[in-house]
Amino acid sequence: MIKYIIVDDEHIAHGIIKRYCDVLPNMKLMKDCYDALEAFEYLSTNEVDLIFLDINMPKLKGFDFLKTLSSPPKVIVTTAYSEYAVEGYELNITDYLLKPFSFERFLKAVNKAVTSTSKATPSPTTPKEREERSVFLKSNKKYTQVPLGDIQYLESAGNYAKVVTIHETITVREKITDLLETLASDDFLQVHKSFAVAKKHIKSIEGNRILIADHVVPIGTMYKTNVTQLLR
Repeated sequence: MIKYIIVDDEHIAHGIIKRYCDVLPNMKLMKDCYDALEAFEYLSTNEVDLIFLDINMPKLKGFDFLKTLSSPPKVIVTTAYSEYAVEGYELNITDYLLKPFSFERFLKAVNKAVTSTSKATPSPTTPKEREERSVFLKSNKKYTQVPLGDIQYLESAGNYAKVVTIHETITVREKITDLLETLASDDFLQVHKSFAVAKKHIKSIEGNRILIADHVVPIGTMYKTNVTQLLR
């Protein structure tokens, strides 16, 4: 479950973010905060995984509020002002959404928050913690939350990509390169122009082939160096 709060002085913004989040599984709204002081008070006694944060608010600006947090959760900025983007990334925000933003752009930001790590949040150090990380995948107008540890490999299929997990194959309208940006890059390795594999699921490497469970994944000539580095 991803626990989140919305910090924005506009009621319309709250409605849009909540509507988008309601489409996704395992997103739980903990509190609507209409200024930063209200959010500060809530976070003093509660923990969340994600903050949707506006910048231009009365009483206390969004980034000034963020600076007061000693161990902030993931933060996605939602604002109508593009000029503060650099400052936001200096504060280790996960993403910067310019209003109005589409659901697809919103989903990309949420996936980054779910799968990425930042200086404010140490990267998982145990196998169990790594297994619990997940990503939202869209297929046939349905959004499925998939644990990263379940993904065995990715396969290009024209304008689509197949995400092969230990349980099922999910076809999404994305390129492999875009998926790899969303997924944790340390966990996956591109081994062919049409294939990327999860390192943990590699059963064996034989010549120009990688065996993963009952699947055979080819190694492209231009990607042999990637595999060689893996074996060192």
